[in-house]
Amino acid sequence: MASPANIKSLSKTVLAAITGAAIEAGIIESAEQPMVALFGDHLPSGIDPRVNEITVAHLLAQQAGLERTSGGNYSAWVASANWVNDAITRPFVDEPGGRMLYSTGTSHLLSAALTHASGESTHALAQRLLGDPLNITIRPWLRDPQGIYFGGNDMQLSPRALIEVGELYRNDGIVFNEAGDEQRVLPEGWVEESWQPRGTSRWTGDGYGYGWFITQLAGEDVYYGRGYGGQALFVIPEREMTVVITSDPTPPSPGGQFQQQLNRLVERLLIENSEQ
Repeated sequence: MASPANIKSLSKTVLAAITGAAIEAGIIESAEQPMVALFGDHLPSGIDPRVNEITVAHLLAQQAGLERTSGGNYSAWVASANWVNDAITRPFVDEPGGRMLYSTGTSHLLSAALTHASGESTHALAQRLLGDPLNITIRPWLRDPQGIYFGGNDMQLSPRALIEVGELYRNDGIVFNEAGDEQRVLPEGWVEESWQPRGTSRWTGDGYGYGWFITQLAGEDVYYGRGYGGQALFVIPEREMTVVITSDPTPPSPGGQFQQQLNRLVERLLIENSEQ
């Protein structure tokens, strides 16, 4: 429970929590703030004017409209000399706010926006705004050639740390200290906003909000984040349950099919729990 694991794309769910905490701390005005306002002078020249329409919400919900850097484009993207410029100058294949286009490059733009807006690294923000209140350690992880922490992949968190993140959402963005006093870490209403489906995964058919997939299992509303190779965080509010699964990501993973297997595992847990 205490050993950190590479949580792969489950990092997107944690990045969404960091973003919410940054809004609560006043670093970002709101999810509707334009991305370019956070980048300041760090934008490359000659970008498509539609980049100005991309908001923090679009980045969180994978609705930037830019060509994906995931899938077949991933290797070339991470081999590029500047991950941010590569992602932000890709052609638009939909309008900002359009369909969900699952892309780690979109999440990386969010990490860069957090860094430029705050003057701190994404890792420093993660530990200060999320790790410290939750009493968890968030280790440094991979950075791009310009030093921006990888947005949406390769974070190193223990199952216990992930439980704390899930419980933060289950408790509506509030954490309780040992004395029973509460501290608001995420903005009021952030969890409800995060769990509203804004797009649909083409692999599972599940809805997608701010870094969370949305589905139903055993008749219950379930919210989950996932990562390659079997990394998963499930929150089931009505059952007062948070479930974490970490796995060795080295063997080949059958993608969405494997996630459906994890969903069925949690569904069986819910059914068995209700029968007791």
